[in-house]
Amino acid sequence: MKVPMKAAGFAALSVSLSLSAFAVQARDSVHYFPIKDAIEMGRAKGDLGDDVKFFFADQKHPSIDVTITKGIVTNKKTNNVNKKDVAACNVAMLSALIQLQHAARNVGANAVVNIESFYKKESFRSDDNFECHAGSIMAGVALRGDVVRLKR
Repeated sequence: MKVPMKAAGFAALSVSLSLSAFAVQARDSVHYFPIKDAIEMGRAKGDLGDDVKFFFADQKHPSIDVTITKGIVTNKKTNNVNKKDVAACNVAMLSALIQLQHAARNVGANAVVNIESFYKKESFRSDDNFECHAGSIMAGVALRGDVVRLKR
């Protein structure tokens, strides 16, 4: 069966418009949630120990004995289907903190300092909040910080 050229062109245009409409509907909501909520969740679940301390942005911390890794970056994503953005963002933040904790433990460090949100390589510094990007399917948190050994 031969399809008239006009009908084939119309079908291609319809598919193209449908796909572009889907792309326009993609969601990327930026949120700023309390850091303490993700840390408390991690402590309650037993995922975050007391052996590695986290200091965000300009929070005061004890003197640094040695900086082991400067500018370590995490980029964690989690499923956001049928979840509230705050719940998915806290899970992504906890995953990022766990990754920083493992990085510190692996090199004998006891802290990560100067932690900032670093989504798409854009810095957001806060002592109290982290940045999370949430879509219909995924939520993501990226962090950057310095792995150090603090003086005791």
